[in-house]
Amino acid sequence: MSLTLYFHPLSSFCQKALIAFYENDTPFTPHLVDLGNETSRADFLAVWPIGKFPVLRDAARDVIVPEATVIIEYLDRFYPGRTRLVPDAADSIWDLHVRDRFFDLYINTVVGKIVTDRLRPDGECDTFGVAQAKAQLQTALDRVERDMASRVWAMGDTFTMADCAAAPALFYADLIMPFGGALKNTAAYLDRLKARPSYARALKEAEPFLKFVPQES
Repeated sequence: MSLTLYFHPLSSFCQKALIAFYENDTPFTPHLVDLGNETSRADFLAVWPIGKFPVLRDAARDVIVPEATVIIEYLDRFYPGRTRLVPDAADSIWDLHVRDRFFDLYINTVVGKIVTDRLRPDGECDTFGVAQAKAQLQTALDRVERDMASRVWAMGDTFTMADCAAAPALFYADLIMPFGGALKNTAAYLDRLKARPSYARALKEAEPFLKFVPQES
């Protein structure tokens, strides 16, 4: 099999890449990386010294492709399936990238800041930084709430790479700072994402590890 994906199922960015694979039933060899295991970590660093996943290795083309967004674009270009996750229309590609980066940078990364702080030792927490992160997250979620008032998916009626980014970002956001009844459109969108077979599969694979995510107390 040509494609090998180095990943961990708990990682939101890895889930983003997995959705693309599962959406099109793209065959690949899963290579689970345990950064807490010396051997597993060393093996992964030999492939990608930066040490961040997901990373795709395409043996047939002899290339290493890091980063979930780039992996999805790579698959869409060289291993296309029934669902085109990157639109061909030149007038919509910029909007796709804006929405993809929005979910990654303003929701996913911000959630990571909050989660990481909860894992810090007593006395080492960044209270001010977390307060800023929560405010930024709320602003981003309010934007999603407005956008999804009239959309099925992030780009409208078509499932795209932006939805691959949105699914884990919103799932973890709801886990650590629950939407409650205030974000009805966002919650309904997340329900649609979780019902999508490609994300449902990735989420099921993550279930055994979700206990390690510190949730809202």
